[in-house]
Amino acid sequence: MHRRLSAKALGDWFSEEGKDFPWRRTRDPYAILVSEMMLQQTRVAHVLGKGYYTRFLETFPDVHALAAADDSGLLKAWEGLGYYRRARMLREAAAAVVRLHGGIIPKNEDELLALPGIGPYTAAALLSFAFGKPSALVDGNVHRVLSRLMDDAAPIDSTATRKRHTAWARLLCDPENPRRHNYAMMELGQTLCRPGAPRCEACPVAKFCAAREPHELPVKKKRAETTEITEHAIWTRDAEGRVLLHHESGSRRKGLWKLPLRPAPGCAASRVIFTDIYTITRYKVNLIIHDGTGHLDEEGDRWVSPDQLASLPMAAPFRRAVIRLMADF
Repeated sequence: MHRRLSAKALGDWFSEEGKDFPWRRTRDPYAILVSEMMLQQTRVAHVLGKGYYTRFLETFPDVHALAAADDSGLLKAWEGLGYYRRARMLREAAAAVVRLHGGIIPKNEDELLALPGIGPYTAAALLSFAFGKPSALVDGNVHRVLSRLMDDAAPIDSTATRKRHTAWARLLCDPENPRRHNYAMMELGQTLCRPGAPRCEACPVAKFCAAREPHELPVKKKRAETTEITEHAIWTRDAEGRVLLHHESGSRRKGLWKLPLRPAPGCAASRVIFTDIYTITRYKVNLIIHDGTGHLDEEGDRWVSPDQLASLPMAAPFRRAVIRLMADF
C-alpha cells in the first residue's frame, strides 16, 4: 500500500464526507479530553442526542472548574452516561493538570500518559486532535479498518495484534495533517468499513486494501457469555411523601443514589410494582421493584423529599423507575 497516496485519498474523502461533531470544531485540549472520556464505551449518538457533552462543558468549562468539583455535582453532570468511574478519572486528570502543569494540558506524550486515567488511546487523541501531532490513534473502528487494509486475520483483541496495529497506525498517519487523518480513519470505520458487509464500492482507499474477504474481518476471540442476575428493590414513601433511597458506597456506583436493594427472600411477600431490564458490562440485570410497605430502612438509606429527587445523581435504570413510580404512586 502506498502510504502517501492512501493518506491523500482518505483525507480528501473526509474533507467532503466527514461528519460535523462539536468536538471536531475545537482544538481546546480540555474539550477534546472530555469528549474522548465520554465516548469510551458510549455511542456518539447517545452522547450527542441528550446533550451530555455540551451540558458538561457548561457546568465545568475548564480544568480548574472540574478539578474543584464535588462528587454530587460531578456525578449529576455525568448522569445517564454510565461507567461513572470515567467521570472521577477525568476529574483526577484535571486536578493533576492544575497541580503539575499550572492548568495547561501538556503536549508531550510521556507527560500525558502520566496523568490519571489517560492511556495510549486518549494521549494519541490529544496529540492529534488538539496539538496537530502525528500519533497512533487506534479505536475499535480503526482496528477493523487496519485488519482489512492489511488483510490481518489475527484476533484484534490480542495484545500482539493491538501492538502491531498501533505500529501500522503510526506509520500510516499523515504527518502533514494528522488531525484530519485520524478523524478520517475513525469515520471510515463508522460509515463505510463497517461491521459485517463493508461498502467497498464507496471506500476512498479500496484500491489500497489487501483484504480478500473483508466481510470476514476482523476476527475476535470468543466473547464471554452474558450473565443474567436479578436485583430486588423496594419503593416506599412516608406520611410526608418522602421517598426512601440508598446512597451508594461501593466501588461501581459510589456516590450515586438508587432505590434500596433487598434480599429476594425478604421481598417474596411484597407486591411487584415495576420491572425493568438493563445491561452493564457482561451482566444482564432484571430489576424488580416491590411495594416497600413494612420494610425498614437500613444503613445507607435516606428519606428524600420529592423536590430533591431531580438534583440527586442517579444511575439511569433507577432514574427511569423513580420517574415512573412518582407518577403512579
